[in-house]
Amino acid sequence: MDELLNEIRLCTVCTNYLPNLPRPIVRASSSSKIVIIGQAPGQKVQNSGIPWDDQSGNELRRWLGVNKEQFYNTQLFALIPMGFCYPGKSTSGDLPPRSECAPLWHGQLLRHMPEVKLIILIGQYAQNYYLKDLKKQVLTETVRNFNDYLPTYLPLVHPSPRNKIWQKRNPWFELTVVPLLRQLINQLI
Repeated sequence: MDELLNEIRLCTVCTNYLPNLPRPIVRASSSSKIVIIGQAPGQKVQNSGIPWDDQSGNELRRWLGVNKEQFYNTQLFALIPMGFCYPGKSTSGDLPPRSECAPLWHGQLLRHMPEVKLIILIGQYAQNYYLKDLKKQVLTETVRNFNDYLPTYLPLVHPSPRNKIWQKRNPWFELTVVPLLRQLINQLI
């Protein structure tokens, strides 16, 4: 696993398409129990080199019911984005994750993690890639029907502050999904 992680961290496949020098962000170990697959690091995370080192990470840890020490313990959590480097800005937020990363690295990473009990799919890019035709037509319905994907996958909306409006419009998420998520995490860690 260490060799694979080093190889990923040296990846330069997307160099010509990135606003910064490549700095692939990933954390995992062969004993990780829970895999969190997000979108791509934002500029703040790209700068720090620490996944989920932003407001979205704070909200995600609240949903999970874990502290930073637990969250960054690779024996518990593998943190794998769909795109490993910050993709750049668009007119309404960040660009989508680079499409090269997941096919190149995800399968190899998952094969090195035989202890995985749950894969949390955050946002549409992760859900499209992993759930394929099983996902619903819209992300809200995929998340609302989370039971269809358990015990392997749990789809979530992105914990970005930009999604606070979505959360207000969908109070069932905080009332139903978050408590179940905490219960699953508690059982696994």
